[in-house]
Amino acid sequence: MNRCVLSGLTALVVAAAALSANAQTPRPFPATALRGVLVVQQPPDVLLNDRPARLSPGSRIRSPGNMLTMSGALMGQELLVNYTLESNGLVHNVWILTPEEAANKPWPTTPEQAQTWLFDPSNQSWTRR
Repeated sequence: MNRCVLSGLTALVVAAAALSANAQTPRPFPATALRGVLVVQQPPDVLLNDRPARLSPGSRIRSPGNMLTMSGALMGQELLVNYTLESNGLVHNVWILTPEEAANKPWPTTPEQAQTWLFDPSNQSWTRR
């Protein structure tokens, strides 16, 4: 085999290992992250928990594998997500949840819940007071 092919194969193996390791590492969500159901309509317009909302100009949507995903590729899909809002109410960060992350309950769905519950960032869990 020539060096170019070996170099390409090595790069693929390293990339696959990184993706595999990333998939097994729990993603740290901020204490400001809320849980909801997101449906991308015509970007930047979305439905969030069946209510009209809008993605911020610099919004980031991360796939279950933690890769950036374009909102247009998700149009019409109902997605369970954790998300954060900007100070003006626009949806800014979105994480499409893995089944393991979705099973992590309870998780606040409103800012009021997040303000009254206790968040433990080390194990990514919430406790109702």
